[in-house]
Amino acid sequence: MSSASASTRPEGLKAAIIPVTPFQQNCTLIWDDETKVGAVVDPGGELERIMAGIAQMKFKPDKIILTHGHIDHAAGAADLRDRLGVEIIGPHIADKLLLDHLEEQGQSYGIPARNVTPDRWLDEGDSVSVGRHVFDVRHCPGHSPGSVVFLNQAQKFAIVGDVLFRGSIGRTDFPYGDHDALIAAIKSKLMTLGDEWAFICGHGPGSTIGLERRTNPFIR
Repeated sequence: MSSASASTRPEGLKAAIIPVTPFQQNCTLIWDDETKVGAVVDPGGELERIMAGIAQMKFKPDKIILTHGHIDHAAGAADLRDRLGVEIIGPHIADKLLLDHLEEQGQSYGIPARNVTPDRWLDEGDSVSVGRHVFDVRHCPGHSPGSVVFLNQAQKFAIVGDVLFRGSIGRTDFPYGDHDALIAAIKSKLMTLGDEWAFICGHGPGSTIGLERRTNPFIR
């Protein structure tokens, strides 16, 4: 995309997706349209495009949120924190090993990256606010040890990183991946939601829990 595209989900909670890096990772801008306060989720790189999206959508980020520690999701987090003067929240501390080696990963993939330590780690049962909107945190290991998802109960809306995709699930063929743990997390923490729940994932188009329950071959 040449610029961010916005969608309402609903009642003043808005989101815009900016695919970044050669991995086309969905950096997500979310904000409260009443207070104009928001967050940047998973700034994997191409910060000028992210900053342009923030300016286009006319909101003020007060935090950066990380769903997990992979380079395509977190490579730009340290630099963006410096630019915006905000805190980094998440993921779970189990991804510290990944975040401590982002620069090394970046050299392998040709992506500029800095190691980063979040200002606040997240755990099961925590919550994160975006303006007036509260997201519950669920720890969903398997794709990475510290992956987390964010659930907004009022709007039936979730941000799930690379845990679940439309028609697929996150990769687990890494040394620290765990297919059984990922399936267990999806079934116990996402498939227990209602069919009407919509979600944005880390790559590609979003979906609904109902659609994935009916059609996703990994969890049917």
